[in-house]
Amino acid sequence: MALSRIWSAFIIIALLVASLKLVISSDSKTIYSRMVTGKSGDTIKIKTLDVDKADKKLVSFIDSNKIYVEGDVKTIKIGNEQLLSFKIQNADGVIESCQTAVTLCLKLIGFLALFMGFLTIAEKAGGIRFISRIIGPFFSKIFPDVPKGHPAMGHMMMNFSANLLGLDNAATPFGLRAMQSLQELNPNKTTASNSQIMFLCLHASGMTLIPVSIIALRSAAKASNPMDIFIPCMIATFVATIASMVIVSIKQKINLFQPVIIAWVFGISALIASLVLYLRSLNTTEDFQVFSGGLSSGMILFIFLIIVLGAIYKKVDVFDSFVEGAKSGFDTAVRIIPFMVGMLVAISLLRTSGAFDVLIDSVKSFLMITGIDTRFVDALPTAIIKPFSGGGARGLMVDTMKNLGPDSFAGRLSCVLQGSSDTTFYVIAVYFGSVSIKNTRYTVWSMLLADLIGVTTAIIMAYLFFA
Repeated sequence: MALSRIWSAFIIIALLVASLKLVISSDSKTIYSRMVTGKSGDTIKIKTLDVDKADKKLVSFIDSNKIYVEGDVKTIKIGNEQLLSFKIQNADGVIESCQTAVTLCLKLIGFLALFMGFLTIAEKAGGIRFISRIIGPFFSKIFPDVPKGHPAMGHMMMNFSANLLGLDNAATPFGLRAMQSLQELNPNKTTASNSQIMFLCLHASGMTLIPVSIIALRSAAKASNPMDIFIPCMIATFVATIASMVIVSIKQKINLFQPVIIAWVFGISALIASLVLYLRSLNTTEDFQVFSGGLSSGMILFIFLIIVLGAIYKKVDVFDSFVEGAKSGFDTAVRIIPFMVGMLVAISLLRTSGAFDVLIDSVKSFLMITGIDTRFVDALPTAIIKPFSGGGARGLMVDTMKNLGPDSFAGRLSCVLQGSSDTTFYVIAVYFGSVSIKNTRYTVWSMLLADLIGVTTAIIMAYLFFA
């Protein structure tokens, strides 16, 4: 029910903002068309201005009869009299978003088929139950409704491990399999269970040991030290994960001050600290990327090898088991298409209507009035978009580095914000959609609160490390 209200609110807010802009601004005559049929990258003519009245920032970039691009705005000087301003649409309209949703799900088929195939082999060989027994003492405390040794324990562990290593493509199939295992224990098949909510909140906190893709993008943007966001990013994701566990535990009345939980939390903290110390000892960005890339890719291949060897030892029909699991991956990808279409369309309307721009401008104006340092506001679009679209947030992060510089405060902060949380609404749509959950209970606000804590931590870390 909560997700239905939020989805409806997105659409209503987007249409209200668009209608208001249409009434008060002559530049928004085509806003409805852009919201429905517009494509990312389309140019939109805004207005013709006298040079004397034009934005000085734009005028300073003008030379006779040349075109310059600054962010999303192209400026063209015609003679000495006029300035034409064009804005590039940075989000697809409704029609393109529907197609994008289907395309994303189709692209997931291959990954889901591959990893779910190997997961089925591991299940039949007893590997998942083996992992469940190892992590059982800890997981049994925060997932009290899941029986000891249940396959869901192993599936969740595989998902969290893939997230830690930044293996997004592997984490999704493992997570979907975990959600399906938890659904088997769910007495009410259309309402999220306590275990499903805890799992999804921990997953969406996005804890990652090595933010490889962010570091690679900083390197491509010619940052002086692409790895300087590594520690702030890790701290922010760790805090967000702990916050998720605490928030859900309070709601579910789980006692976190148990020896087993404390031991595991401190153990993971020690592991993170050790990895930080080792990575800081590496001399170059190339060394870092070689190590992180080797660790991530090597872990995938190692998992495949162990699963196959274990299955052969247990005399499991390896290929037939793989095909059986791959079929379920295909079915899952098709089943989530309606949920993806609905969510991406709502997000598209918010972005193309200008609702996000209104929010950012309002926050910045308020902070300027209060006298608070506003440097962090330039990076906020990344944080605001991230719960809705990982690709959109990544694009805004790159845009911030391009316009303000990869070594600027906002440029660095946008990178930390990109790594401090996951795509909350995407995760909800995909994971709950895969098991046809309609009543998400308190999942949405718990995840958003954890996101807020992660974003706040990221901003604090940016001031501590980069101010």
